[in-house]
This record gives sequence, C-alpha cells and structure tokens, in this order.
Amino acid sequence: MYVSIGGIDQWVQIGGSKPGLPILLYLHGGPGGTSVPASAAWKAWEEHFTVVHWDQRGAGRTFRKNGEAGCGALTVDRMVRDGIDVAQFLTHHLSQSKILVVGHSWGSALGVLMLKRRPELFAAFVGTGQLVNMRRNEEFNYQRQLAQAERQQNDEALRALRAMGPPPYSDFSCLLALREWTDRLTGGDGDALQPRPTPLAPDFTRDDVPSMQQGAEFSRRHLLGELNGIDLPLLGMSFEMPMFLFQGTHDQQTPIELAEDYFAAISAPHKAVVRFEGCHHFVVMNRPDLFLQALLTHVSPTLTKP
Repeated sequence: MYVSIGGIDQWVQIGGSKPGLPILLYLHGGPGGTSVPASAAWKAWEEHFTVVHWDQRGAGRTFRKNGEAGCGALTVDRMVRDGIDVAQFLTHHLSQSKILVVGHSWGSALGVLMLKRRPELFAAFVGTGQLVNMRRNEEFNYQRQLAQAERQQNDEALRALRAMGPPPYSDFSCLLALREWTDRLTGGDGDALQPRPTPLAPDFTRDDVPSMQQGAEFSRRHLLGELNGIDLPLLGMSFEMPMFLFQGTHDQQTPIELAEDYFAAISAPHKAVVRFEGCHHFVVMNRPDLFLQALLTHVSPTLTKP
C-alpha cells in the first residue's frame, strides 16, 4: 500500500498475517535498490516476524508513483526523516512500541543514522553488507582489486583500474566501473555475486523494471556526494539497543574487515558478529534461509515481547 511519508506517497509492503510478531523493517541498499522482488523469497521469515519492505524515496514503486519532481531533492537527512516516519507509522499501525531494523549496504548506514536520531523506536539492529566509511570502503576495494588483478595477471583489469585511478569518485560511472571489476575479479564459493532472490515476488512484473532502474539512477545521482562523506564512527560508538553484524566473508563491495573493526569498537547492551563463510554482498537475498536461522538464533532472544 501507499502511505503518506515525508509528505509524499511511499510504498510500504507488510508481510505476514500473525498478529503480535516482532516487526522487521528491511532497509534496502542502492541507494534506490528496492527489495520488493525478494519478498516471496523471504516468505518463511513471516512465520517469525512481520516483515516490512519499504521503497525509499526515489526507489521502486515510490519513484514510479511520484517521479523525479514528486520525490524532490534527495539528501541523507531527508532519507533519515523518512525512515523515522516509516518506523513511527509501523509502531502505530501494528500497535507495537519498537521495531527490529535489518539494513543492507546503503540501508545499513541509513539504519545507524536512524538509530542515533531516535533510539527509543528500535528494538535491535542487524547490519549486512555493512557500510561504515564510504571513502575508506572504496579505497580498500580499489587496492584489493589492483592486488587481485596482479595475482591473476589480468592486464585488462590492471589497465582499466590504473586509468580510473583511486577514489573518491565524483562521477557514479567510475564507482560502477569499479564494482564491475570487483565482481569479475572476486573469487570464492557461496552465494551469487549479484542478487538472485528465488522465487521472485509474483506481483513484481516487467512494469516495475523501468521505474526500478530509473529510480536507482536518480537516487545515486542525488546522493553520491553525501555518500562519500558517510563515516559512522563520527556519530558515536555507543548504542542503546542490541547490535548485530551479519556479513559475508567474501563481501566484494563492503569489506568484512572494515565492518568487523567497527563492530568490535562499538558498545551496546548486546552485540554479535555472524560470519557467512564464502558468501558475498547480497547474502540476505541469496541465502534467505541461512539468514533467517541466524536471526532466530542470535537476534530473536534479545527482543522483548511487543
């Protein structure tokens, strides 16, 4: 359904029919990367959580409804305020006081920003594909890809990477090119490099694809400059709720080394790091059963009854 969030209609999809289950709000990555296609792949989650997918301002069905003009100028602060509005809507609509947030990639940074601004709304946080510091993240990726290209004696990759030069990048096409080389050079077993939710949501059709692609381009164009400035440690290292990191050991976009360093330094009533061996950046979509088991084992025991 469309809900008035931040002054515009935004797509909020609530899965599950069992009253009283903990609310799980999923914050998609991108920015602009809707999670609606994965909703059927996470059907088993709805036995344990009320799972909420939200197409953020500039993403998916929210973008299709409003267009560029209706979505307006995107800023990180605007996205945080929207996220808090969604959380408040859910607590009121579902008669609960707090919600669990699972944030992926850009959504993991958005989630931490929301927690810091309104901690009383949130029962716990799970970061996956955790983004900590955008500048350090891309510098790490660039040096890692150079080293991998040298080990593989991939002259084409070496020429392209050296021509591109190290980040930060003001042009998103450079970041996309780095991502493409990252995927081509990354090894390891496990889940797919790209999101492959199975099955796809039956109501996700070809009509959704153009708005999904256009929204992603629009969101990244507006937010790239601010994304380059994201540095979560500057927000403070103390949290009022349980904090979890669910990270693929072979995450090719947000390196596990940076994410684990961040979680080792934070303080929280409870915290845990769960490593998904051999898995990549989209483990939440490609290994939904494994991810659910980790939620039930590590997160559910920390949640108070709604």
